[in-house]
Amino acid sequence: MEQIGLDRLTGLIAFARSASLGSYTAAARSLGLSPSAVSKSVQRLEGRLGLSLFTRTTRSLTLTPEGHDLHERALRLLREAEEIEQAAVAARSEPAGTLKVTAPFPVGVHLLAPALPRFRTRYPKLSVDLRLGDRFADLIAEGIDVAIRVGDLADSRLIARRLAPHRLCAFASPAYLALRGCPAHPDDLVHHDCVNFRFQSTGQALRWPFRIGGRTVERTPEAGIVTDSSDAVAAIMEAGGGIGISPTYIAAPHVARGALVPILRDFAVERSVITALWPESRRGNPNVKAFLGFLAEVFPSPTPWDEVIARGAGGRHAA
Repeated sequence: MEQIGLDRLTGLIAFARSASLGSYTAAARSLGLSPSAVSKSVQRLEGRLGLSLFTRTTRSLTLTPEGHDLHERALRLLREAEEIEQAAVAARSEPAGTLKVTAPFPVGVHLLAPALPRFRTRYPKLSVDLRLGDRFADLIAEGIDVAIRVGDLADSRLIARRLAPHRLCAFASPAYLALRGCPAHPDDLVHHDCVNFRFQSTGQALRWPFRIGGRTVERTPEAGIVTDSSDAVAAIMEAGGGIGISPTYIAAPHVARGALVPILRDFAVERSVITALWPESRRGNPNVKAFLGFLAEVFPSPTPWDEVIARGAGGRHAA
């Protein structure tokens, strides 16, 4: 039997990742290559096979019938390779190599990034590739080891662990409250300047959740300023721009230094949870086990940021 060449195997990997993710750009990002390198590798594979694997448009890649059949076979090949690699990794007790982690931008910036130097001091042979963004990566297709996500996101191929509550609260600067007064009820927000957050993924404005009369009520206040950055919301509030809603882990440093005050605390809600997810194939992986153990330190119960908010709510402006 003719041995498969390295270039042909590279082409199969590039093809399988492109087909799974729907574009050369996404495949290139996950493989750490340029889109042109991925495209050329797939084209060489097509030339050797004498088949057209994709119907290409300017926006996306669509598998041809022949490509669809080959994709299923290529995925089986890659799953076998993954199992070989994970078996070898599991046989090694010491964490080493590269750990790929993905997380939403604010969670990564505020909670994970400051903790990673401590993690690497503990495991110097293990490097971390931290990928931040709102896009929900396909862990299996992109070879991600651990994902941190907000919310309960079921996927039968993944194992999930709850890390911490994701709490939202209203905040404003002491200067704004001194000038405009402190609302005692969410209904009072109509008399205030508001700052709101807009999701980059959907373009939708955040609906503010409040616990009123035993049930959660969502409202979208009239906002003088809207931004798609959680950090920008906090900066605008700190500058006296009005009242806004923020995750407690983002607002906590501002509250600790007295720049923001939590308000409407009696109506604050636990919106969802911060969750760690990892593929079933990583169950015995020492790198993943080490990182999950470390996450338990990063997300203790109760969380230090929620304790900061609770202390900050004791001020004279808190409601």
